[in-house]
Amino acid sequence: VVLEEMPHTPSGKVDRKGLPEPGGGRPEVGSAYVAPRTEVEKELARIWAEVLGIDRVGVHDNFFELGGDSILSIQVVARANQAGLRITPRHVFQHPTVAGLAAVAGTGPAVMAEQGVVEGPVPLTPIQRWFFELGLEEPHHWNQALMLEVEERLKAELVEEAVRHLLAHHDALRLRFRRVDGGWEQYNAGLEEGVPFEVVDLSGLGEEEQRSAIEEAAARYQGSLDLTKGPLMRVVYFDLGVGRPGRLLIVIHHLAVDGVSWPILLEDFGTVYQQLSQGEPVRLPPKTTSFRQWAERLVEYSRSAEVKEELEYWRTLSAGDPAPLPVDFPKGENSEASARTVSVSLTPEETQALLQEVPAAYRTEMNDALLTPLAQALTAWTGSSSVLVDLEGHGREPLFEDVDLSRTVGWFTTIFPIRLDLGGVEGPGEGLKRVKELLRSIPNRGIGYGLLRYLSEDEAVREELAALPRAQVSFNYLGQMDQGMPGDSPLRPAREPTGPSHSPRGRRPYLLEINGGIAGGRLQLEWTYSENLHRRETIERVAQDYIDRLRVLIEHCRSPEAGGYTPSDFKDFGWGEEDLRDILTEIGRSME
Repeated sequence: VVLEEMPHTPSGKVDRKGLPEPGGGRPEVGSAYVAPRTEVEKELARIWAEVLGIDRVGVHDNFFELGGDSILSIQVVARANQAGLRITPRHVFQHPTVAGLAAVAGTGPAVMAEQGVVEGPVPLTPIQRWFFELGLEEPHHWNQALMLEVEERLKAELVEEAVRHLLAHHDALRLRFRRVDGGWEQYNAGLEEGVPFEVVDLSGLGEEEQRSAIEEAAARYQGSLDLTKGPLMRVVYFDLGVGRPGRLLIVIHHLAVDGVSWPILLEDFGTVYQQLSQGEPVRLPPKTTSFRQWAERLVEYSRSAEVKEELEYWRTLSAGDPAPLPVDFPKGENSEASARTVSVSLTPEETQALLQEVPAAYRTEMNDALLTPLAQALTAWTGSSSVLVDLEGHGREPLFEDVDLSRTVGWFTTIFPIRLDLGGVEGPGEGLKRVKELLRSIPNRGIGYGLLRYLSEDEAVREELAALPRAQVSFNYLGQMDQGMPGDSPLRPAREPTGPSHSPRGRRPYLLEINGGIAGGRLQLEWTYSENLHRRETIERVAQDYIDRLRVLIEHCRSPEAGGYTPSDFKDFGWGEEDLRDILTEIGRSME
């Protein structure tokens, strides 16, 4: 039943007697499968199935209850737009079924993106300012990297030409940085003659020697980037000889790339290499909004009344000193050289339940489920009822209708604090609902914090936020990493390490960094800590407590008694906890 507005009593409470009889409404997940009916629905269903890695999608299936998330929604947008179905990330959130999305496809404003080589000054974004604020001794060595196994022997000259096309198409790969007046500024360089590609011939070595040589070379290339002169990217092909799959190492400074960018780059590399191999003209999909234009729009948006109104939220959220994490060695140095990692994971069956059954029970998103046991494990460790965590998001928020970032490469990440407070909450279901409401209360998925903290025109605002207590823990869910590489790609993740992505001489920004994602059908979480501050068994104990609590939550959501609504499910009506309780009670009575 769709109501234009809720009936109210003279006192302003919801008038339960004025509610219509329950019934109707949109089909939920678990309802009978309805096959796509139109060409648009068929195309969208095909795209969803590919992105989600499932066999079929019905027109009334909910994208997020099928295991989708905001990162995968960006891939859906990119593929739909390439197929001529113009949609936006906002469309996916507002109309999360194939039927709903098909109805609005093509209704958004046209996006005008620069198709040539973008050159010139680019404003620093909040996340880039956050990076430079770290004051690293070797800021040129803070990268992301992939080591890939190559099924077929690559032709070096074609790889070099493919890299040249990537540099021309993705402007962020040509960013340059320089120190000015104690700070930093950036600009887009034009196309240069040299291409940062090398071939390392290891065909004359034995298998063990090749492995050692690759590891040594990877460490060397990780430290070889130059923020001022360039390059910010290096591609290295290790030729292991006839009959042995080669290796392709791609190193990019984090200032120019993020987790969402990698699938774009890998897909484009494969496309260009194949076109060159077949003697075809190189054709890539049209460029989306440039990183420079996004940075300029952020500066403009940071001055808006909408962002300024968020200040009180962030001020209140961070007020008070958070409970510190216990440390085993209080005088230890939190250096990158001392970083170690503990990994925990779910089984494939548990992961599938986390993706599809947990969201359906309480209408939650992945971060709701992952942060609930984190809050439980950390508060049990600290003895406090709450914990302050820096949450990372992909940052490609749909702030502007005329902006499309679905195929834009760059570092868009947002980092913002959230206080996870479970005081007075009992049971996994109640904890999940509490965390869900906390996350839903964050305005614009947290992007405003960085805008106020780093781009506000008011120096007092910047200083106030800078002086607030800092989180000692960071959390980042990277999504379904299995979906990052096309199924027909000759590239596969390799076993060899990529070398140290961060300079060992750097200082870590957090005591505990938790990064998770789904790979090989399993949720995996890496807990990175400093062995100068914590014993390994300490982090293993807390990480295991976390995964045990996550399993309890999954089992609860699969049980018959699980399920329920929270006020954020009806935010358009402005209902509070009491209103929602009254309404659900009345509906329950009417169905007896």
